[in-house]
Amino acid sequence: MNIRAFNKTTPNLAEGVYVDDTALVIGDVKIGPDSSVWPMTVIRGDVHYIRIGSGTNIQDHSVLHVSHDSEFEPGGHPLEIGNNVTIGHQTVLHGCTVDDNCMIGMGSMVMDGAVIQKEVILGAGSLVTPNKTLESGYLWMGRPAKKVRALTAQEKEQLEYSARHYMKLKNDYLESNR
Repeated sequence: MNIRAFNKTTPNLAEGVYVDDTALVIGDVKIGPDSSVWPMTVIRGDVHYIRIGSGTNIQDHSVLHVSHDSEFEPGGHPLEIGNNVTIGHQTVLHGCTVDDNCMIGMGSMVMDGAVIQKEVILGAGSLVTPNKTLESGYLWMGRPAKKVRALTAQEKEQLEYSARHYMKLKNDYLESNR
């Protein structure tokens, strides 16, 4: 089964969520309405919690995990993703926060304690180092990620379009699997 309990905590999926049969969701994970989890993605809420908002899509081969409470990381780091977020293919999100209406480019890595504020585009292949905050309204790119420029009005519209597109696509998948 691809939705698994861990330590007696079972993932909670809201109405209209699509999780591909090849994806794996474990433990203390809550996924909001109309979100989608695409093939070969792993969402592992075993040592802390993961919260994913509504209308968010986690694309193929992504890995979402958390950090446990320890002497090195007091309190640990949960993973929190807002609403209408697009997480590109092969992205790693680890114990970080991604606010609403963001796009995380393919192959990016966001580390413990990092915060990506609302309306950010993170370019493909970028690395957000631990505890870094990416300011709202900008394109960030690189390894490590650096602020490149303010987002255009069209790019902000594209953030909303991407979320809507994936909501439609997941509905098509849900309908075709009935």
